[in-house]
Amino acid sequence: MANVNFDQLLDAGCHFGHLRRKWNPNMAPYIFMEQNGIHIIDLYKTIAKLDEAGAALHQMSKSGRKILFIGTKKQAKEIVAEAARSVGMPYVVERWPGGMLTNFATIRKAVKKMSNIDKMLNDPSFTNISKRERLQITRERAKLEKNLGSISDLNKLPSALFVVDILKEHIAVAEAQILGIPTFAIVDTNSDPKKVDFPIPANDDAGKSISVILGEVCRHINEGLEERKMIKDSEAADDSDDDTSVNENEVNVNVDIEDEDGNKAKRKRTVSKAPAKGGTRKINIEVKD
Repeated sequence: MANVNFDQLLDAGCHFGHLRRKWNPNMAPYIFMEQNGIHIIDLYKTIAKLDEAGAALHQMSKSGRKILFIGTKKQAKEIVAEAARSVGMPYVVERWPGGMLTNFATIRKAVKKMSNIDKMLNDPSFTNISKRERLQITRERAKLEKNLGSISDLNKLPSALFVVDILKEHIAVAEAQILGIPTFAIVDTNSDPKKVDFPIPANDDAGKSISVILGEVCRHINEGLEERKMIKDSEAADDSDDDTSVNENEVNVNVDIEDEDGNKAKRKRTVSKAPAKGGTRKINIEVKD
């Protein structure tokens, strides 16, 4: 269930849509009214869709899957980057590199190139090349970092996309559709909600609106991550208990051990008390010094 309430969404301006002449008819179910030529979004529908999207994202993060956040518009960049970092997810806030999903292998090569440059920079022989070449390499590294640094840990295609403004990020949405990657998005009244799997009707232009929606989204993701950690910790504890448990067919006994010089010492031994196939009890002594 959503933690965010109607008043919080209202205060953040999530209800403000676009001018009527810019609307997309497919947004009709999410529009409450028109006021002064501007469409007003039904915030109760926003809360319902937030719950639906949050539940799906919760399950994804719980299963350890990656969600790629995308928001390249000026007012969304820092908000999206901060939200994604808070839950350890990859993000794109600079220009979307065309083919990032449909041509993912090439993108990975560029990321690998960035890693190779890092190794080169740390190599003592780097100082032996000309100043001009060093400058070119460092500039290339900076460019790669700016565009791809936030996805350097993304070793395979993301399990889902979370998009702010599907009109601006239409290439990313189209690539996800081609590959069948689920899409979540903040969808304003000028966008088509049918282009994404989990639309969240809200103002995608105001920073406060974007922030409050992403805050709720990240809360669901974080809860899934915490559940995953608890499950892993519990499994690790169970494995530890299994390793230290005593076999019911074994007993620990103290036995006298005599060395070549006739010196005696007590040692703890594990003795198997399981009967042999013929019915005679067979004693196996395993040394555990």
